[in-house]
Amino acid sequence: MIDEGTGLLTIGELARVTGLTVRTIRYWSDRGALPPVARSAGGYRLYDAASVARLELIRTLRELGLGLADVRRVLSGETTVAQVAAAHVVALDAQIRSLKVTRAVLSTVAKRGSDAEEMTLVNRLARLSAAERRRIVQEFVDEVFHGLDTADPVIRESMRSTAADLPEEPTPEQVDAWLELAEMLRDPDFRAEMRKAAEFNAADHGHGAPAGASVWFSRRLVRLGADAVERGIAPGSPDAAEVLSALLGDADPATVLTRLRSHATHRVARYRELLAVVKGAGPEAAYRAEFAWVVAALEARTAG
Repeated sequence: MIDEGTGLLTIGELARVTGLTVRTIRYWSDRGALPPVARSAGGYRLYDAASVARLELIRTLRELGLGLADVRRVLSGETTVAQVAAAHVVALDAQIRSLKVTRAVLSTVAKRGSDAEEMTLVNRLARLSAAERRRIVQEFVDEVFHGLDTADPVIRESMRSTAADLPEEPTPEQVDAWLELAEMLRDPDFRAEMRKAAEFNAADHGHGAPAGASVWFSRRLVRLGADAVERGIAPGSPDAAEVLSALLGDADPATVLTRLRSHATHRVARYRELLAVVKGAGPEAAYRAEFAWVVAALEARTAG
């Protein structure tokens, strides 16, 4: 009720006016966010009209997720609502990113039917920092290219950077792709497979070849292979021979076939698919069909 001698409000009356519970108002008052303006003769806390406005502001700030410490700083003038809001936006963004990673991890665990041990591994790998992911990739690339000074440096640097770029807010598909990729990068058999491909690249590239020549050839292969697939050209047809001539020039088809077979294995193709998914490009960006068509055309040409 209203204290008749002063016109001030008791906690009970303040609760009725604002719709908040007495318990909530008393807690906020005890924590220093809503100090009473006076005390009654019986020692009860009393509040004025300004307290009503202050209480409404406290309620709004609390509904927006601010802690009482921040609320007190705003009310005391130590900071502004705008400054606190900006800080909370940053904090909420971080929380949202963390929740998205958690959701992605749980989706992967559910998809894989993981037990507790694998769930722990999935969570740890998914939450690796960019620096930690980079270290895994760095170790892989260092082993694959060790001692191969003539390998195309553009290929080497591309392999160093691409796989570490898991977004801060990954989708479940990207988390799953990164986990499979991390397993592949640490697999000795896959490292040996990629080492063989790197040795072929180093032998073909030589000291005099321009940086990026291997990338140029791969892009041309993809473009010509995609065109052949789209046009429905059979790998053993005369039209396929024309496509190969445009791609190879004077190069020996048998030698190129040997090299491409090292790049067109199922696991190497899967590696490219996983990289594409992690980057958000989708598995089609691995160009599995294009490489397969060129390999099939070369096999048809060199048969017999």
